[in-house]
Amino acid sequence: MNRKYIYIALLIIGTAFWGISFPVTKMAVSGVSQSIFLLYRFLLATLVLSVVLFRQLKGINKEGLIRGMFLAVPLTAGIYLQTLGLKHTSASQCAFIAGMSVVLIPILKLLVYRSSVDLKIWLAAIIALAGLFIISIKDHFLIGIGDLYTIIGAFAFAVYLIQVEKYSTSGNIVPTIVPMFLTCTLIMLCLAVTDSSATWLPHTDGFWPGILYCALFSTAYMYTVSNISQKYISAEKVAIIYLFEPIFAAIASFFILNELLTQRLVLGGLLIFAGTIISEIKFGKVGID
Repeated sequence: MNRKYIYIALLIIGTAFWGISFPVTKMAVSGVSQSIFLLYRFLLATLVLSVVLFRQLKGINKEGLIRGMFLAVPLTAGIYLQTLGLKHTSASQCAFIAGMSVVLIPILKLLVYRSSVDLKIWLAAIIALAGLFIISIKDHFLIGIGDLYTIIGAFAFAVYLIQVEKYSTSGNIVPTIVPMFLTCTLIMLCLAVTDSSATWLPHTDGFWPGILYCALFSTAYMYTVSNISQKYISAEKVAIIYLFEPIFAAIASFFILNELLTQRLVLGGLLIFAGTIISEIKFGKVGID
């Protein structure tokens, strides 16, 4: 079978892991510092991947270390802000808003790399933003703080995916994975040390099971598969596959947290989903000369 299709299947499985991680994380960080949660999540993922990718570690060079460190910055920012958003909004709503990274990737490519962008992206962006508006904007046109954190986190994820695509097409990205998560761990250690609300050994229900699940499945597995797959699949295509994530998240949140799917969430989520599907329709292109 073509490797591209193998990685597509692995990514879809990974989006299920990611979707389930939203309610799992929301339970785990309830009453606990998100800095401590992410510190242990990244630390365990780093240890596991150090064993799994031991052969790759032996051949790592300075370039791999530097690339891993650069990738860690937007990744840590995205996950930290998303986790912070989960403390202030529902898990299903956070997942749908996080899906905005699909539309943000080609727009950021246009602004940063001055690359051409399909007209479909602008149509998709308008529809997805309309969905975001319906989900997030409250009375008096105010946006919830949790939604705001998640939106900013989506920008960070978009930057991360663009950089992964860039590194993947220029060489073997596997050696960067462990340094990336090690850097994420060190960043979160610095934040945890300065966090006055941090409890280093939490005893709340769901914290340690949440660490185990998120470290193994939604971090070690998913980000490794995602990084390797972008050698065969573009950042835009990977982001499209990520659209399964909010669907799995909404289903998992219903069963795990008893979250209801409100009319606003369903309508806004459908618009965001429609926008991302439209981004696959072929129209003409516009670009910056």
